Amino acid sequence: MHSSLVRRLSQERELEGHQGCVNAISWNSKGSLLISGSDDTHINVWSYSSRKLLHSIETGHSANIFCTKFVPETSDELVVSGAGDAEVRLFNLSRFSGRGLDDNAITPSALYQCHTGRVKKLAVEVGNPHVVWSASEDGTLRQHDFRQGSSCPPAGSSHQECRNILLDLRCGAKRSLADPPKQTLSLKSCDISSTRPHLLLVGGSDAFARLYDRRMLPPLTSCQKRMSPPPCVNYFCPLHLSEHGRSSLHLTHVTFSPNGEEVLLSYSGEHVYLMDVNHAGGRAMRYTVGDASKIMSFTPTLNGLELQPPIHDFLQTNIRVRGEVATGLGKCRMLVEIARNSLEEGKHPYYGIEACNEVLEGHLSGIGPMLRHECLCIRAALLLKRKWKNDAQMAIRDCYNARRIDSSSFRAHLYMSEALEQLCKYKEALDFAIAAQCLDPSNSVMAEKVENIKKHIAAAETEKNNKANDGGSRSEPRTGRVLSLSDIIYRSEANSDASQDGPRSEREDSDYDEEVEVDFHTSVPGDEGRDVEANFLHGSLNVRIHRRGDSARETVDANGSSGSPSSSSQNDRIPYQPETVIDMKQRYVGHCNVGTDIKQASFLGQRGDYIASGSDDGRWFIWEKQTGRLIKMLLGDEAVVNCVQCHPFDCVVATSGIDNTIKIWTPSASVPTIVSGGAAGPDTADVLEAMESNQKKLSRNREHSLSYELLERFHMHEFSEGSLRPFECAQS
Repeated sequence: MHSSLVRRLSQERELEGHQGCVNAISWNSKGSLLISGSDDTHINVWSYSSRKLLHSIETGHSANIFCTKFVPETSDELVVSGAGDAEVRLFNLSRFSGRGLDDNAITPSALYQCHTGRVKKLAVEVGNPHVVWSASEDGTLRQHDFRQGSSCPPAGSSHQECRNILLDLRCGAKRSLADPPKQTLSLKSCDISSTRPHLLLVGGSDAFARLYDRRMLPPLTSCQKRMSPPPCVNYFCPLHLSEHGRSSLHLTHVTFSPNGEEVLLSYSGEHVYLMDVNHAGGRAMRYTVGDASKIMSFTPTLNGLELQPPIHDFLQTNIRVRGEVATGLGKCRMLVEIARNSLEEGKHPYYGIEACNEVLEGHLSGIGPMLRHECLCIRAALLLKRKWKNDAQMAIRDCYNARRIDSSSFRAHLYMSEALEQLCKYKEALDFAIAAQCLDPSNSVMAEKVENIKKHIAAAETEKNNKANDGGSRSEPRTGRVLSLSDIIYRSEANSDASQDGPRSEREDSDYDEEVEVDFHTSVPGDEGRDVEANFLHGSLNVRIHRRGDSARETVDANGSSGSPSSSSQNDRIPYQPETVIDMKQRYVGHCNVGTDIKQASFLGQRGDYIASGSDDGRWFIWEKQTGRLIKMLLGDEAVVNCVQCHPFDCVVATSGIDNTIKIWTPSASVPTIVSGGAAGPDTADVLEAMESNQKKLSRNREHSLSYELLERFHMHEFSEGSLRPFECAQS
C-alpha cells in the first residue's frame, strides 16, 4: 500500500452472484477467500485467485444480512452471519462437499435467536474457533460459545434464559457527555483488537465509541433484567461532538488499526475520525465536561502564560522548539507560502488547507513555533472561508493552539471571533473581538466588527424576551389538545439542537416542560440497508406524552415487561460523574455518510497507513492517515458504497454497496491519478465539485437525521406503552 500503488488503483473485476444489495464483505485470514452477505439472504464465498464464486449459501434468514465472517482456526469451513431478523446463524462449508453450485440449501450448524433487534455486526477473535460476538440494535452485545449449545429459543419465549449477554447497554446511550446514560444504545458496530484480543470496541446510536476490557466485565447475564452499563476503559468522541445533544448523531462503524494502537470512527451525517487508544503513554488527547466551552472562552494571558490552568492535557501539542535546521524546513516554508497565496488570491481554500495539513501533521517535529503559528492562523482563516461541516470547530482548535504559541497574536483572536460568530456564539465572539481590537487599536475593521457582534447580541436578547412574554399563553393547561406528528418531531428537535453547528438550546428556559416519547410496533419489509427515504412504514403508532421527572414513569424492556436498571435507586442518589473522553487526532472529509447506517471506514495496508470510506455519491475515498490528505477518489457504485475491505497482504481492495455486485480494485492503471472510475468508465467529474456536493448533503442532513431519529425510536421500542390515537406513518 505505497502511495504510488494507491494512486493507480482501478477496478479490475466485478463479481456477480447476488440478487440484492451487498451489505457485508470480509476476507479470510490467508486472503484466499472473500465472503459476502446480501439482501437476498444468501452468503457467497469467492476465490481470490480465480475471482470466481465457490459457494452460495441459502441461509434461511428472513431479512437482510448485515454481517458475515469466517470463524478463525476452522480451516475456513465455519462461517457465521447476522441479519435483520435478529438471528445469528453458523454454517459448515464442508457440507457442500460433492454438491453442485446450484444445490445451496444447508441447515445451520447453530442458530441463535436471542436478540430482539437487528444484528448489525459480528466480531471474532484471532485464534479462537469457539466463540463469536454479535452486536444488535436491541442494545446488547452477546457472546455465543459453540461449545455450550447450538441453539437458543426465540426472543420473548417463556423459556428463554440465554445467559450470553456480555454487554447490556439497554440503558447506556448518552445525549451528551454531561448527561448520564439512560436510553437504549442501539449498537451498530463492534470490533475486537487483533493484537490485544481482550479489548472490545463498540459504537451505536450516540456520539461515543466505548472501549471495554473483557477481563474486567461482569459475568454473562440474561435479558430478563436490564443492567446498568458496565464501566469502560475509554470513551472516544471528537470534542466538538461531545456536547452536541442531538440524539440523531450516531456511529455507523468502529474499528481498530492493524497494530491495535488507534481506532477509527465513522459517523452518520458527519466525518471519519482517528483517535489514539493508548492514553497511558501520554499520546492521546483527553478532555472532560466543560472543556468544549473553555476552549471557546477568552482567557487573559500574561507573558505568554495563561492565568488559569491549562485544560487538563487537552490538545497536547508536544511542541519541540528546535532551531530551524530541519531537513524539511524549506518544503514547509514553500507549502505555507502556497497556503498564504490561496488565502490572499481568492482561490478555493481546499488546496491551501491541504498544504497546511502537510506542514502541521507531516512535519510537525521539524518546524519552529513561529512557522507553526503562521500555519495555524492561515489554516484557520481558510477553514472559515471554506465553511464545510465543522470547519469552524477545527478553526477554533487552530486558534487555540496559535494563542498558546503567541498570546498576543492579533490573527488568532480575530479568527477565533469569526469562528464563534459562525457558530452563533456571539458573547464569546465579542470577547475575542474586543481582545483583537486592543491588540490593534487603529484597525477600523475591528471596531466595526465589535459593533456588529453587539447588534447580534441585542437582537438575540430581544428575541428571547419576546419568547418569554409569549410563554405565558403556551404554559396554560393543554386539556384536550392532540399533538400532531410535526409537533412531536420539531419540538423534540428544538430541545436538542439549535442549529447544525450552533449552541445547544437551554432546556431549562423552555416553556414546554414535558418530554415526548413514542412507541411504534411494526415490521419493515424490504431493503433495510438503503436510505430510509426509499422505504415507507405502515403501522400503528402509539404516542404518550410524559412529564419529565414523573415518579410513575416506567421503563419497558424488549419483551414488554416493565422494569428499571439494576440498582437504579442507588444510582439516582449518587451525583453523576461524567467520563473523561479521548479526543480526535485527525479527521477525514470529502465523502458523505447519510443514506445508510452500515457505512464503513477502514484502514488500508498491513500498517494501516491509509484510510478509506464509502460514500452516498457512489464513490469511495482514500486519505493519507497521518495528514488527512485525500489521495484517491474512485467511482464504485451506481448509488452508494457501504463496504470497503482491504486484502490482508496484497494491494487489493474489495468494495460493495447498493449494487448487486462486488468490485475488486488493483493497482492496474497505467498512470497514477487522484480520480478513477468503475465499469461505467472514468469519472471525469472535478474532485472539488464532488466533495462540495457531498458537503451540501451533510449540511442538509438536519431534516434527514431528524427523520432517522424518529424511525430509530420506532424501531427500538424505546418508549413507554400507551396510546392517543393510531395513525399510519409514511416516511417523506
